[in-house]
Amino acid sequence: MTDNPRFRIAADNRKARYNFEIVDAIEAGLVLTGTEVKALRGGKATIAESYATIENGELMLVNSYIPEYLQANRFNHEPKRPRKLLASKKQIARFAQAIEREGMTLIPLKVYFNEKGRAKIEVAIARGKKLHDKRESEKERDWKREQGRLLRDRG
Repeated sequence: MTDNPRFRIAADNRKARYNFEIVDAIEAGLVLTGTEVKALRGGKATIAESYATIENGELMLVNSYIPEYLQANRFNHEPKRPRKLLASKKQIARFAQAIEREGMTLIPLKVYFNEKGRAKIEVAIARGKKLHDKRESEKERDWKREQGRLLRDRG
């Protein structure tokens, strides 16, 4: 995305684009403890099975895994605790409306550190793909790969 050395992806949800059709995405802040930030910088976090939900007008990340920080001993955090996400009320209301009316899902796409060194998460509103949609995505991906090979061999 950027050449800045401070920008670094800490966790990526690669299956999300295969299993879901992404409709809209926003960047949100993460409310973390000190040990969670240090563990996140280690790069061992996973968000593959996690999802976001709206509880009491707040956006929450559920089932994400940030491993314990080894040097923290008794001051450590719980690895799978629900974490609050920071977004504007307008964005939260828009997401709540899409979830209730259209039956969509909130999924995290990636967790990263921005240029200022702050932990951010990209959350998307998505619609689950059916099997035939997944097959279509696979065909398209294979064709793009084959196109690249043909152009590389001929050019």
